[in-house]
Amino acid sequence: MQKTMRRGPHILAVVWWLATVGAAIAPAAEPSQSGPPLVVPVAADGVQRATVLLDSYSYRPSHLIVEAGKPVELTLTSVTTIIPHNFIIKGPVGSLFVEQEVSAGKTVTITFTPIQPGTFPTYCDKRLWPLPSHRDKGMEGTLEVR
Repeated sequence: MQKTMRRGPHILAVVWWLATVGAAIAPAAEPSQSGPPLVVPVAADGVQRATVLLDSYSYRPSHLIVEAGKPVELTLTSVTTIIPHNFIIKGPVGSLFVEQEVSAGKTVTITFTPIQPGTFPTYCDKRLWPLPSHRDKGMEGTLEVR
């Protein structure tokens, strides 16, 4: 007599999702190189503006250079169709903190003013359990404040 295992509906839903959607994201491609650092220009109104594309496990550009003490306005555009991302900058305590969710296919604008010069990592900490985080797959960059 063969014993059969029953699986709850939540297990079947996860299996279905991984088979249909998860399979498309599981074999992560290597993130593409984003090229040289982007020196963000200061506009006539004193604001430094740039657009950052959030793609499958990469930021483009991945290295931004800005001036300390001047406002930075970043337009974050997700070019993915299913996977949400976020954009995080965490400097030493009190120096710089930015955390912004960006849904798949959406655009969000953030504004902050970096006060302290330094080099700060940017990254996406999203993950689909049990897969590695987006940062682990290469979705990280650098904000250089001069």
